[in-house]
Amino acid sequence: MTVGFVATHYPHADHRDEFVARVQRVAGVLRSTPGCLAAECWVTADGGAVVSIARWESAAAQSASMQALVSADVDVTFDDREVRPREIVQLVSA
Repeated sequence: MTVGFVATHYPHADHRDEFVARVQRVAGVLRSTPGCLAAECWVTADGGAVVSIARWESAAAQSASMQALVSADVDVTFDDREVRPREIVQLVSA
């Protein structure tokens, strides 16, 4: 069974470009881990949100990818650069 997530982030307008770059770096780390099938950065058509979408071949592969983020030099901290909390939806294939 494949697993994934869709995470919607809401950066302040003055931090949007920086935030897109952050999400792209995270996606790059995730893609470099075994079992990651895809990791992408999207923006909503109105530019108000940055969306990360990722997919793995298994829950174990997802867990290993998340552990890789801990040791990678990427910024995943929620802070005042975001106007509201992130919305993260975990997915499993049907």
